[in-house]
Amino acid sequence: MDKIITKNKKAYHDYHVLETFEAGIVLKGTEVKSVKQGRINLKDSYAKIKDGEAFLINAHISPYKHGNVYNHDPTRTRKLLLHRKEIDKLFGKIKEKGLTLVPLKVYIKNGLVKVELGLCKGKKEYDKREDIKRRDLERELRYESKNRYM
Repeated sequence: MDKIITKNKKAYHDYHVLETFEAGIVLKGTEVKSVKQGRINLKDSYAKIKDGEAFLINAHISPYKHGNVYNHDPTRTRKLLLHRKEIDKLFGKIKEKGLTLVPLKVYIKNGLVKVELGLCKGKKEYDKREDIKRRDLERELRYESKNRYM
């Protein structure tokens, strides 16, 4: 069973998620403890493929309270662990179609920290407004159906 640490809600607002991938992440000792405490922020982060390897850029992991001199740089670039076929597939799609890799959530699976990456295409402004309208309408319908039976 997976324990979700954080979700990137802004990613779902700004992008259409076409496909998702699970990746491991290379962390230093105090980073793991911070992540398990939920002290990670994916807001402006993204993933990049460089020299045949995947990297997570701009993810902010707060320093561990009790880490003193062993603490890390909060926004350092972290390597992502993917299979070679997955990296090649992602690299081809990113170059070809102008898509981007965005971290969607961080979770713990079998004691290991994992990142769910989304192959995403940017939304236009009118798409965002349409999503907001649809969400508001669904909320109103739920509210009305809930109060109807009272």
